[in-house]
Amino acid sequence: MRNRERRVAEAVTALLGRGEPDPAVLAQVVGEAAGATGCALVVDGRRYQWGDGDAWVEQDIRSGDTVVGILAVAPESVGPLSAAVLGAPVAALWLAAETDRLRRDGDVAARALVDDRWRAAAEMEQERRGLERDLHDGAQHNLVALRMALALAEHTGTGAERLLAQVEKAERVLVETAAGILPGALVAGGLAAALCIELARHDAVTLDSDNLRRHYPVPVEAAVYFVVLEAVNNARKHAAGAQVTVTVQDSYQGLEFSVIDNGPGFAMAAPNAGLPNLTARVAAVGGTVHVRSAPGTGTAVSGVVPL
Repeated sequence: MRNRERRVAEAVTALLGRGEPDPAVLAQVVGEAAGATGCALVVDGRRYQWGDGDAWVEQDIRSGDTVVGILAVAPESVGPLSAAVLGAPVAALWLAAETDRLRRDGDVAARALVDDRWRAAAEMEQERRGLERDLHDGAQHNLVALRMALALAEHTGTGAERLLAQVEKAERVLVETAAGILPGALVAGGLAAALCIELARHDAVTLDSDNLRRHYPVPVEAAVYFVVLEAVNNARKHAAGAQVTVTVQDSYQGLEFSVIDNGPGFAMAAPNAGLPNLTARVAAVGGTVHVRSAPGTGTAVSGVVPL
């Protein structure tokens, strides 16, 4: 027994002299020195085995008070070995495995943190784009009206009170948009009421909302509201003096809307002919937008948000 223990200790010492041992090689060295047919080391839940056998004897390998592995030998007749000589090398293997596991866990945590930051950045970008659209579709509508009123005042020398009212309204819309607040009329009275108030001051714009009787979710009505304002705004800028007809109505599909003018129209092959801002806003609530125009035939912007 003592000779076997001495052989195991000498074999392990010689192996350690060549550097940090491979656990499978360490199991082989111990098994051969002990005269076993099979030897296995279990370190950090992984089994490293040399040889085989029918009956195995297992014992803990300790480093101080900590169990750092398990030694198993076969056949059973070999009997238990003194595992003290294996404490230090197996502890080193156990620490290396723990370090590698912690590193992998740290990598996973770091990737999760990067993913969280990416999601946060994406959400912030989405909010920024939403605010940009609201400023473009809502506030710009009022600023265009203000510019036209300024041109009229310069031409006629009158209209100071009207200009002041336009400035106050544009300022209010900017403040509400920056704060994320929808127009009060839209929240309180719905889409038809908000469009009626907003478009009433434009002599060349006619609103037909008689067939709009349903109420839709606020995000849907807000999207259609801003799309209609931008389409009207585009018509007033690019087809000055043209008659504009706005229609919002219920249908079997959902909420339908259209903005049609009898202006000069434009070639659909032109840049931004599809008005991507309109498309993106309506797509965000599951709807679609179509733009039809040609030189001399006016422009029609129509869309639907499904029920």
